[in-house]
Amino acid sequence: MKMKLPTPIRKGVMMIGLATVVAMQAACNATVPQKIISSHPEFLKTETYQDLTHLPRPIGKVFAAVYDFQDYTGQYRDTGANSLSTAVSQGGSAILMQALLDSDWFIPVERQGLNNLLTERKIYRARNGADKDGEDSMPPLLNANILLGGGIIAYDSNVVTGGQGARYLGIGANKKYRTDQVTVALRAVDVQTGRVLNSVTATKTIYSYEVSANVFRFVGFKKLLEAEVGYTKNEPAQLCVTEAIQAAVISLIQKGIEDHNWALKDRQQIAAPVFQKYRDEQEAQGIAG
Repeated sequence: MKMKLPTPIRKGVMMIGLATVVAMQAACNATVPQKIISSHPEFLKTETYQDLTHLPRPIGKVFAAVYDFQDYTGQYRDTGANSLSTAVSQGGSAILMQALLDSDWFIPVERQGLNNLLTERKIYRARNGADKDGEDSMPPLLNANILLGGGIIAYDSNVVTGGQGARYLGIGANKKYRTDQVTVALRAVDVQTGRVLNSVTATKTIYSYEVSANVFRFVGFKKLLEAEVGYTKNEPAQLCVTEAIQAAVISLIQKGIEDHNWALKDRQQIAAPVFQKYRDEQEAQGIAG
């Protein structure tokens, strides 16, 4: 047998429920950083990727080698308990190699898996032997003009935190947000002399926010109404690391052009908006630092 609530209590429950919906709607409509709203799940569709793939053309591509691109932050995920999961990706080398290919300014040569490559070349020689003139049938490996190094050097949590909320007669809604930052460093080294040609850093921000609404009040004698609803959204750290590495590659290209380490096919393109954009970002980071 179902118990029917008295009419005043039913009306109170309905009014509180309606107020909860209104509070939740207000929380959802609260101002949220545009970066969070517009972030796209497809990593390759970011603004930084578009900049990287639409750079002015070089007069010639540069052979580049990447041996390693490590995580030097030593940070682990903040999960509220002991965790062995790192805060940022450990695949920095793979991300950097992809960024070099996407830029169309470099020809990456394999060095991280060099032992595997040499083993396969030995197997090939053992099977095919020399050609009819007695020469090695396999061409020599390509050498790199520059060596690219660096790594993920900083992961700063809770750089900016904030929120807003309101509560009235046990009915409330609130919104919280926070930002973390990832910084990467990238340098180019001349393999003939060992001289560091250029060194750049790039910082990108990870956005997270939470929206919630709740009710906690008595609707009658010994009758307590309690309800809560909400959601959170966390921008993937992988996306942030990828964007930071892509931005570092663009800045490295731009500085290399200015220092005459490599050249544009059209010299007038040094004034292209994409280069000016990242030049301004580097100057802003220098002032902030």
